[in-house]
Amino acid sequence: MHDLLPYISVQLTNILDSMAFFMPELCLAMLFLTVLVTDMIFGKSSEKLCRIVAYAGMLLVIFKDLQQVALVLNKTHFLFGDMLMLNHTALVFKFIIDVLAFILLLYFAWDDKLSSHPKRLSDLYSITIGSVFGLHLMVMAVNLLSVYLAIEMVSIASYLMVAYRSENAFSSEAGLKYVLFGAASSAIMLYGISLLYGFSGSLSLFSENLMQGLAQANALGVSFAVALVLIGIGFKLSFVPAHFWVPDVYQGAATPVTAYLSTLPKIAAFGLLVNFLTPFIFFLKLGTIDFQLILSVIGIITMVAGNFAAVMQTNVKRMLAYSSIGHTGFALMAIVTFTAQGIGALTYYLAVYGLANIGALALATYFANQTGAEDLEGYKGLGVKYPAASVCFVIVLISLTGLPFTAGFTAKLFVFSAVFSVYQQYHDVWLLLLMITGAVTTVVSLFYYIKIPLYLFLKKGDVSTNSITRSNYIVIFSIIIALILLFLGIFPDRLLDYL
Repeated sequence: MHDLLPYISVQLTNILDSMAFFMPELCLAMLFLTVLVTDMIFGKSSEKLCRIVAYAGMLLVIFKDLQQVALVLNKTHFLFGDMLMLNHTALVFKFIIDVLAFILLLYFAWDDKLSSHPKRLSDLYSITIGSVFGLHLMVMAVNLLSVYLAIEMVSIASYLMVAYRSENAFSSEAGLKYVLFGAASSAIMLYGISLLYGFSGSLSLFSENLMQGLAQANALGVSFAVALVLIGIGFKLSFVPAHFWVPDVYQGAATPVTAYLSTLPKIAAFGLLVNFLTPFIFFLKLGTIDFQLILSVIGIITMVAGNFAAVMQTNVKRMLAYSSIGHTGFALMAIVTFTAQGIGALTYYLAVYGLANIGALALATYFANQTGAEDLEGYKGLGVKYPAASVCFVIVLISLTGLPFTAGFTAKLFVFSAVFSVYQQYHDVWLLLLMITGAVTTVVSLFYYIKIPLYLFLKKGDVSTNSITRSNYIVIFSIIIALILLFLGIFPDRLLDYL
């Protein structure tokens, strides 16, 4: 017992020292408990109060993120016994996640089907805040145990959110399908983690013991274990072949939940992927693992599968679900470069994509609220009756496509530039194929994104239909998003300089 006392003292000191770098996460934990207790005390009448507390709390978390900028200038901090890592990249990912989470919290109350649910929204606010805490851990995790726990925390919250609106069989089926696929991917990832631990005797990704142990182990076995872990991360990224759950789940979930699933977990998973790959690429040389080749192939297949499948869709949410798969493949192009320029392009691309995708789904909610339209056929002629929302929809879709004068164009340009810079050095044929596929699928995406403006403005429909409800907040919200996308398209440095 006495032999353990110095060890306990060192661990307690490490924990206390780490707390100074863990303030946003502590605020999230306190916010989660506050919203939860508020809901328990005030019951069904607590929704408005929980919403106000959630808004104020997320603004405080964003402020705490900004306070950490000085802590990570050219510095990397390992926290809680090398379980977590805080550096500039992790802080940028956390900031993007928190800003988009605040936007989503605003959006939740504007979906008529979700807000009219008997369970109300108080529980959804606490679940979302709890998931954001898990997302923070994902982008900071550098221990295989913390990686698994963070992903599971986000997954459980995501399961609850998908099944939150279960008034029809399709929504219930979507929730069940998500749980089954999630459980399978978690089991696969956990098996991969156990293999890596068995090979090395260590769980810390940046420890010498892990890298030395894997270097001495059978290279094929290590490659197999790494592949299993990548499948678990790929479930959150929804790249091929871990994408089968996406269309049905996105379509069956409430539209704000779809906006959450298609942005925040995906962004956090990219941050986790960067942390996971870094030691293998820069500290461990395994001849049997060519990450550039593997991720290039996955990126090409994902871009092709996502974009070509989206062309055949008529349901707006399902079309945006397949398009999000295509965007995942495009974002993998930046990961493949393994350079600082590529990571900067990735964070910019994810921030712009997240904002535009939330805007697109918010406008889908607007038209569903106004007319009940969820398929393209229901959008006929609505551009004349709802011009402001329709014009904003066009701008958001132009940004998602990546056409000039929008932030989506500059985001894709930065990704192409990062890949081309590496290609000029090594002349790798896979990088060339990635760029060609990215350009071709960008053109393909125009064919399905343009369908919505086509039905809004060029197809004739019954424009005399009375509105079911008024959603003025969504119009104002979408106008702001459209203006931001245009502003960043003209002045991209206003955001890029901080990433």
